[in-house]
Amino acid sequence: MGYAKIVPDEIKAFLEKNDWDALGKYLVSNHERYRENIIIPRTFGPPMIKSNEEKMIEAAVESCPFKAFMSCVIGYGLGAALGLFTSSVNPNVVDPGLGKQQTAREIFREMKGTTLGYAKNFAVIGAVFAVIECSIESARAKSDWKNGTYAGGVTGGLIGLRAGVRAGLIGAAGFAAFSTAIDYYMRSR
Repeated sequence: MGYAKIVPDEIKAFLEKNDWDALGKYLVSNHERYRENIIIPRTFGPPMIKSNEEKMIEAAVESCPFKAFMSCVIGYGLGAALGLFTSSVNPNVVDPGLGKQQTAREIFREMKGTTLGYAKNFAVIGAVFAVIECSIESARAKSDWKNGTYAGGVTGGLIGLRAGVRAGLIGAAGFAAFSTAIDYYMRSR
């Protein structure tokens, strides 16, 4: 046979047996399969293969405890900034009986209290919203705009219930509408 010099030994074995199906599978199929690598298609450029470490970090960042912690931290920072702003625009209180203004120490003490109060409230609201949204997303096994709407409704209802049932319903509707608007804006970009 004239093909003995250029054909590898594996192919010679198939040709000697006249096993054309096995030869076709050998030539066409991929003999090395890497199941742990996931190919992520990108818009431009070649696909990117994630390593196991990247997949572990991504799973940790997308976990419910991490989302709740980050929402708490970011809510604390946002609340502190908002509290500092609102306390700085409050007018200085003048004691009408004494005709004396507050001292700088009293003003800073009041600013600190307002700032910490806002920070704690925003941190709690962020953590509660994140936990509820993550729980709803896990239960529904979907990631869409409805998760934020439902979580906003539950969170707003819980916050409003402290003032009564009617306030709870209004809080639920308001927070759900706000969450839906924010989610729509973030997903449409």
